[in-house]
Amino acid sequence: MTDAELAAHLADVAGKLLLEVRKSGTLSAKALGKAGDQTANQFLVHAIREQRPADGLLSEEEKDNLERLANPRVWIIDPVDGTREYGEGRSDWAVHVALAIEGAPAVGAVALPGLGLLLSTDRPPQLPAASPVPRMVVSRTRPPSAALAIADALGAQLLPMGSAGAKAMAIVRGEAEIYFHTGGQHEWDSCAPAAVATACGLHVSRVDGSPLVYNRPDTYIPDLLICRPEWAAQVLELAKEIAD
Repeated sequence: MTDAELAAHLADVAGKLLLEVRKSGTLSAKALGKAGDQTANQFLVHAIREQRPADGLLSEEEKDNLERLANPRVWIIDPVDGTREYGEGRSDWAVHVALAIEGAPAVGAVALPGLGLLLSTDRPPQLPAASPVPRMVVSRTRPPSAALAIADALGAQLLPMGSAGAKAMAIVRGEAEIYFHTGGQHEWDSCAPAAVATACGLHVSRVDGSPLVYNRPDTYIPDLLICRPEWAAQVLELAKEIAD
């Protein structure tokens, strides 16, 4: 099984496990989110260590082991991206399984179990036609002011959405054109989505145009841009104007 096939398989199985946990119907939203995180993390960590024992591993739900920094191959996972949405019974949450090689998001899979979808670098979907009027995905609870300013400048339609993976995959699926985020994330929030988006031919970078780099001592990533290539230059220029 190739790395890409493994990532897709693990994300798919973890997503199905999470749906089964949610079917229990006996837990509060907060408790359900915690149970889902623990169940998916246990499965993913065990499977990766069994299938790729020589590789490093970084998970949101595991204590970080900085020995990963010496490894050129590091799996970066988010067992439940959008724990709140998962616990609330919404569909805009995801499972992220990625492999960073020499710091680049080389392989990845994003499962959207609530929608019955799996998107991966193994079989990147073809981008549908873009809308002439841009649509921008933003956080449904705390959209960054910079994103709102760029949307206003472009005359973009705002689409509030939950998890980072759901927002990034909305661009891949042709539901929106721009995902601009300056509210801060961690490596597990964006590595798998960045890998899938890159494989599909989308623009993927920091908001200053520099590349996203993974497997660093500090897992915090301040910002990112995933968008249709035809909008990248304009969005990056607006981001620079706002920063100045």
